[in-house]
Amino acid sequence: MPELQHPLSEGWGRALVFVYGLFAVAATGRSAVQLGVDPDRAPLAYSLSLLAAVIYLVATTCLLFGGTTGWRVAGIAVSIELLGVLSVGAMSYLATDLFPDKTVWSHFGQGYGFLPLVLPFAGLAWLRHTRPR
Repeated sequence: MPELQHPLSEGWGRALVFVYGLFAVAATGRSAVQLGVDPDRAPLAYSLSLLAAVIYLVATTCLLFGGTTGWRVAGIAVSIELLGVLSVGAMSYLATDLFPDKTVWSHFGQGYGFLPLVLPFAGLAWLRHTRPR
């Protein structure tokens, strides 16, 4: 089985683990409150925010533990994250009735300083840098 060139959670990977962990907590908290307080207001938006939280948690865990399997699963999670933030970001402008409240990916992560838009690109760049030989 091929080994990783660099451990996933060292160097810049340490910063990614921190940011992904922070986003996992923030997205979980926000979506849990939104789903708990008024789930009928925007069920699709709130559910997608909860999905984002799960993806952030998977990416955090895989980056932290590393290994070839961790690298592969992180790549899948970060790719889904990128697709999600681009899709939800566009939908939140085109179908505003489905996104009456801000979520982690709505408006391309505007409520989070657009970091949700930048994060998957940084994650994919790091995974490319650390890909198994």
